[in-house]
Amino acid sequence: MGLLALVFTSTFFLLNVTGVISVAKIELWLLAAKSANPVWVGVAVAALLFADLIFTVPTLATLLLAGYFIGAGFAALAGASGLMAAGIGGYWISRRYGERFVAHIVKDAHEREAAAQAFRRHGPVVILLSRAMPVLPEVSACMAGLTRMNFMTFLALWSMNVIPYCLIVAYAGSISTLDDPQPAIFTAIGLSVFFWSGWAIFNRRRNR
Repeated sequence: MGLLALVFTSTFFLLNVTGVISVAKIELWLLAAKSANPVWVGVAVAALLFADLIFTVPTLATLLLAGYFIGAGFAALAGASGLMAAGIGGYWISRRYGERFVAHIVKDAHEREAAAQAFRRHGPVVILLSRAMPVLPEVSACMAGLTRMNFMTFLALWSMNVIPYCLIVAYAGSISTLDDPQPAIFTAIGLSVFFWSGWAIFNRRRNR
């Protein structure tokens, strides 16, 4: 998981350093799409969040901007479509090719199985709380495929991860303005507190 996180994080820093993807650019792209047709904003949001599987995209900022530009309902639908596709893609790619990747990193078969068993025990909680960190959702989706978690189980957990998150963030963006950005700010803070509190409770119970 640490290696996968390093890969995703490196793409994030690379894209930000080169200026290929940034919050300012995403705002310009969505504004340009809206001036042509609001439908293209939804398409752009879904595409950006699907690309989050490969290039770490600022998910929270993208959803907030989408809610601001096209309203809560359409933004939540577009965001959920992109994130669901990214998670499912990560799951199946890792399920198909992940074992070869891990075999090159961890040579001992017993160690690989022990790591897989550890994720099988704690994987559902990791998936549900993965929005606490920018890279963790992609990593958890890949780990679910790598450890061959039942697909319907993964789909249910991933849906619980994605859909409420998109609804809340898109709505906060839709009621925020440049003069009153407080709903977006409070939502970002509230979600961070919620997810980190969840991790704290989980770690305490696991240690016990």
